Order: sequence, then structure tokens, then C-alpha cells
Amino acid sequence: MIGGKKDLLGLEYLSRQEIELILKTAKPMKELFTRTVKKAPALRGKTVVNLFYEPSTRTRVSFELAAKRLSADTVNISTSASSVVKGESLIDTAKTIQALGADTVIMRHPYSGAPELMSRHISCSVINAGDGTHEHPTQGLLDLFTIMEEKGRLEGLKVGIAGDILHSRVARSNIWGLIKTGAEVCVIAPATLIPPRIQELGVGVYNRIEDIIPELDVINILRIQKERQKELLFPSLGEYSFVFGIDSDKLRKSKKDLLIMHPGPMNRGVEVSSTVADSPASAVSRQVTNGVAVRMAVLYLLSGGAENEDAS
Repeated sequence: MIGGKKDLLGLEYLSRQEIELILKTAKPMKELFTRTVKKAPALRGKTVVNLFYEPSTRTRVSFELAAKRLSADTVNISTSASSVVKGESLIDTAKTIQALGADTVIMRHPYSGAPELMSRHISCSVINAGDGTHEHPTQGLLDLFTIMEEKGRLEGLKVGIAGDILHSRVARSNIWGLIKTGAEVCVIAPATLIPPRIQELGVGVYNRIEDIIPELDVINILRIQKERQKELLFPSLGEYSFVFGIDSDKLRKSKKDLLIMHPGPMNRGVEVSSTVADSPASAVSRQVTNGVAVRMAVLYLLSGGAENEDAS
């Protein structure tokens, strides 16, 4: 468990110490990748279920790899081919999965709060793999882990999050995690893509990348989520790219060691240019690798692995 919690529903609900425990645990997990046999027996006999109500490639595959590298049995449930299409409720689905012997359920859902609702009705662990526009905690954790590896610290860094803040669960998890670990955070987006009262979370707000780029140590570029937008919030993708897209011209005044990140998938030529995405300063590929290590750490800690080792 993480701080006595059986679930991981969001970084809002974790303390700095709990976040740092996960990041610390991810380090030896990543070292496992260098071995000839990239597996450990920590979750042997455990069953991990991927329950995704929305499409996903990186997160679903990352969790599946993480579970398999810890020797867990994995089951992938596609809701389009399950009883959900027949009208089965979320709670009934949860109880069915638990009755089949699941130890951990990894859940992505289009509605905010769905993983929390599930967690109230089953005793096995629930990991939020992204719920609506609420949070995506393991993405936030892997972003923090990547910054730690690249910069050596989180405390005192200035991190900019640029793009579709309004619809981004990644932004919310990053904001909670970064502020709790001592970083300074600002968001950069058109006014129509910034949530009301976001300053109350302790972040700065900018509507022009040029106004803040010289001060940033890290910039995390978010995807424009066309599928979540119910109304036209900017004139066109071309206009957005011209004004807010991160390209080499906009980075000319940045620090030489600026770290560039993106949770993926990228809309190349919209929120980020290919030149920037593929530059030496980009950590995008390393984020994907780190995602497996961080999710291994979360699975291990929620399974009681650390407690079991202390007791042995």
C-alpha cells in the first residue's frame, strides 16, 4: 500500500512523502531493464486487470509490461467486446472482476470520478489510468521521475505546462505532483483553454509563451484534445500552431538546458514542431521508458511489496 491507501486515484490525495516513495521505488525497477532477464517475481500469483473504457496505446501497454515484468498474470478487457455494451453498470462490472480473482484493476474512463466509484465497491486495488478531465496520476508520476533523472531534482525548478490545460488530466496530475515536491509551476495557453480559478492551485498563468520561456527549466507540452472539445475554443489548428505551437523560433530565448517533454500522442505541427520533438533536448522517448518503471513501482507498492519485504 502507499501510505495505507489501497488505491491510486490521483496525486491530489498523496503527500510529498508518498510521491517521493514511488519515485524512489521506480529507480531499482528501471535498473531491471538492463538485465538479461527483465523480470522479477514480486507479483507472482497476482492478477492485474486492464479495464479501459477509452482507447489507449501507451498507458495500457505500459501497465501490461509493468505487470508482466513483475511476473503478474494480466487480463485486458475491451469494453466494446464486454457486457458493458449490454448495459452492465460500472459497479456490476467491478464486482464481476473482483469475483474472478483480480488483485488490481487499472481503469481508464471518460467520466471523472469513475475509478473512485469503483474503488468504493471492491476490495482489490484500483489504479486510475485517466478519468475524464480529472487526473492521470501515473503520467504525472512518470513526468516527475523523468525531470528528476534529467535535472537531478524537483525542488526549486520552474516548470511550464503548455497547451490544452482545460481538458487535460495530465496537467492536473503534474500540477499537484510538482507543487507538492517543491517546483514552481505555470501554465501557458489561450485564455479559452485555461480552467477558471486555476491560480488557486498555486500556479502562474500566461497567455504568451514568449513571456515566460526564458525563465523555464522544463516545458511539458500537452496535446490539443480535439475529441474532448464540445465547442470551438480557438479559431483553427493553424492559428493555434502559429501563436502557441512550440517551435525552434519560440525557443530561441530559452535556457540552453531547457528540458522538453510531451505525454503523447503528439500532434506534430500543431502543439509542437517535429524539430523540437526530435531535438536532443526532448525527453519524449525516455518518458515512455520511465512510464514502465513508475507503473512497476506503483503496482509493487499497492500489492504490499515493501511491507512484505520489511516483515521478512
